[in-house]
Amino acid sequence: FVNEEGNLVAEKAVDVAVNYIKKNNKLGVNVDPVKVVVCSSYNEMLSNSLFPHLVLDTTMTGLASETVKSFTAALGLPTISASFGQEGDLRQWRNIDENEKEYLVQIMPPADIIPEIVRTIVLNQNITNAAILFDDYFVMDHKYKSLLQNVATRHVIAPIKEPEKIGDQLRQLRKLDIVNFFILGSFESIKRVLDSADTVGYFNRKFAWHAITQDKGDLKCNCRNATIMLAKPVIDAQYQDRLGLIKTSYQLNAEPEIAAAFYFDLALYSFLAVKEMIADGAWKRNNATSYITCDEYDGNNTPRRIGLNLKKYFNKETSETPTYGPISIVSNGNSFMEFNMQLSAVGVRESSSDKSVPLGTWKAGYDSNLTLVDPQTMKNYTADVVYRVVTVEQKPFIIKDESAPKGYKGYCIDLIQRISEILNFDYEITPVSDQKFGNMDENGKWNGVVRELMEKRADIGLGSMSVMAERENVIDFTVPYYDLVGITILMKLPKTPTSLFKFLTVLENEVWLCILAAYFFTSFLMWVFDRWSPYSYQNNREKYKDDEEKREFNLKECLWFCMTSLTPQGGGEAPKNLSGRLVAATWWLFGFIIIASYTANLAAFLTVSRLDTPIESLDDLSKQYKIQYAPLNGSSAMTYFERMANIEAKFYEIWKDMSLNDSLSEVERAKLAVWDYPVSDKYTKMWQAMKEAELPNTLEEAVERVRASRSSSEGFAYLGDATDIRYLEITSCDLQMVGEEFSRKPYAIAVQQGSPLKDQFNTAILQLLNRRELERLKEKWWSRNPEKKQCEKQDDQSDGISIQNIGGVFIVIFVGIGLACITLAFEYWWYKYRKGSKVVDVQGAPNVKHPDITTKVISDGFNAKINKLYPRSRF
Repeated sequence: FVNEEGNLVAEKAVDVAVNYIKKNNKLGVNVDPVKVVVCSSYNEMLSNSLFPHLVLDTTMTGLASETVKSFTAALGLPTISASFGQEGDLRQWRNIDENEKEYLVQIMPPADIIPEIVRTIVLNQNITNAAILFDDYFVMDHKYKSLLQNVATRHVIAPIKEPEKIGDQLRQLRKLDIVNFFILGSFESIKRVLDSADTVGYFNRKFAWHAITQDKGDLKCNCRNATIMLAKPVIDAQYQDRLGLIKTSYQLNAEPEIAAAFYFDLALYSFLAVKEMIADGAWKRNNATSYITCDEYDGNNTPRRIGLNLKKYFNKETSETPTYGPISIVSNGNSFMEFNMQLSAVGVRESSSDKSVPLGTWKAGYDSNLTLVDPQTMKNYTADVVYRVVTVEQKPFIIKDESAPKGYKGYCIDLIQRISEILNFDYEITPVSDQKFGNMDENGKWNGVVRELMEKRADIGLGSMSVMAERENVIDFTVPYYDLVGITILMKLPKTPTSLFKFLTVLENEVWLCILAAYFFTSFLMWVFDRWSPYSYQNNREKYKDDEEKREFNLKECLWFCMTSLTPQGGGEAPKNLSGRLVAATWWLFGFIIIASYTANLAAFLTVSRLDTPIESLDDLSKQYKIQYAPLNGSSAMTYFERMANIEAKFYEIWKDMSLNDSLSEVERAKLAVWDYPVSDKYTKMWQAMKEAELPNTLEEAVERVRASRSSSEGFAYLGDATDIRYLEITSCDLQMVGEEFSRKPYAIAVQQGSPLKDQFNTAILQLLNRRELERLKEKWWSRNPEKKQCEKQDDQSDGISIQNIGGVFIVIFVGIGLACITLAFEYWWYKYRKGSKVVDVQGAPNVKHPDITTKVISDGFNAKINKLYPRSRF
């Protein structure tokens, strides 16, 4: 009996088997097991004429197992081995002939066939990645290549680390994009791994956990909310009594139970097989007593055991019922105990088992299929394909919205949703902490989305992310989903000040007062001249009695004449006297000059007020100093200006070195001599101005600084991606986009370098492009955006005078009409309702002898007097 140090289960089981034979005399077997140290113990046995009938080998793997195989094959010793290994794995027995295969027999223990369930589950669930962790109960050295051979599943097989290192082990596996975990081990080992998985937060729908064990009992772990697919051996009902008898009567209490039962049956059936061979005389017929010592072996003198068919006798029917399941010997690497594994989904809530859902069974063997209760239910316990998407919030591409299914909405969210529908995957969105897409510092370190992809913490980088050469060195980009986008300028929209009485602001208040004073003074002067001039109408009525126009220039008429003289209608009949006409002519000349000056200045004033657009391009911005300007700190626009400034500096240094190079000839140096620098310093000055203006850290900060500008010719201008600025322009009525786009680059989705998602996303994006889905998305988020504002049209230089500037004229009309109405009412009152007034009919008045004088009699109740309408001349 050769056992491996530490395999206490086998040692205990063999002892129970020997004890069982001793107590059951009816079996007719006398067993004298000798635990040997290879060669030394064996040579001692031969010297004492104790020739072994059988070598019972329970070594598992490694050097001990290889030594035993070499020893038995070389000395021709009939052997039953329970070593781990599939066909071809036992290197020392790999080249044995057909005759040797009859007595050099290997039977795989349960722990060697149980891992095959991993292959079955992987194929059934169509799993594309897997981490297989195992403890000391399982030997996986020979499984690294064979377990998932010819299966398109990226996998890692590794032993379970120490308890304090399991968390780090799981994190490292997660960085490899592994979401399916298989744990092969005892319930104690499984519990340690599951507890660590709960600590690092790996229990959600993105992960699938499978626990595979030889133990019986229930799964336990300190998990808050977990669902684990558990596979454990289950004994057939027909063998339960036999197992109970051996356990109670012969104290077969070693764990795992299935392993102890296997080693017990292995030893028992091996002893019975040798007994049958002796009884049949197979030993004598085949010269079975010929043995050589280790020292006698020279490499070519292995004893021949012709016809010693140990396999046949082992497979013979016996009265001994299997303890756990029948053992069938086919060939080395294909012989094992037959048993079933029960598959169930165990839910753990708050560290206690919540429920267990039976899923099916698996019969131990190669390429065995699962017998499922409900295939559809089985699919519910797979890891969903959930990609980790990192992004930067930026309207309208990525907009935070708690009511949205993923917590975000926008152009890119609609895009990734349509891609996910084509490729059939799910995703979760997480914003990067620094809100940057990614830039490289002086040490070659990256930040933002690029860093998350490089360090495998994300699968997809989503947003208005520009394709840049240095980014493509560390990550991959899909085909562009958005046209070339350049950098442009955002400025405050200039507003032309309006006033209903703007036509009054053309002249200063003092000028208006002087005009008003001149108006009253001229009117008064004309009245005085007309009253005192002997040639006026009122003083010379006889002379002008035949004229059609009989106008007396009293004070009211003078005021009216001067007012109407300023209008195209004219003042009407001029005074008859020369002095009055000179006053009128002077007033006309004055009025003409004032009206002409006012008209010319009004047109110029309204035109100049609409010409306040000082910045129209990047060159205009670089040549002025009143407007500060800068891009976002850490943005691609900042990188552009910084690099352009550095390139200018480098080119200048190159030219300077060339022009001062003493190794050049005089002619060559003369060709480099110029009065002006041949290298522009435009971007150098702009970059310096940007640093002095202090780069804003967020788009909100930049927009706030733009809005805080005093005017469009003094304040702050923001330089950024045209898509962002165009969106700000359509959602705000106080901002405008200025200038043409420059440094244009496409937008694309970023993935990890070498990720298979690149080709898959390329196909999906091209499909969307062909279906014109991308155009519809642009229409939705720009032209039909719900936040788009309908702004008032700004005055254009080609437009006429707006109502806001000339509306005061209409107010003047309404004020004049109102005053006229008030005057009419006053006149009516004065004429009819004056206190004590009475109008007497002219027929009742005394006859007046003067026929050319019209009289009017007014009686106030006390006296009556006759007022002459035309007083006599004073001269």
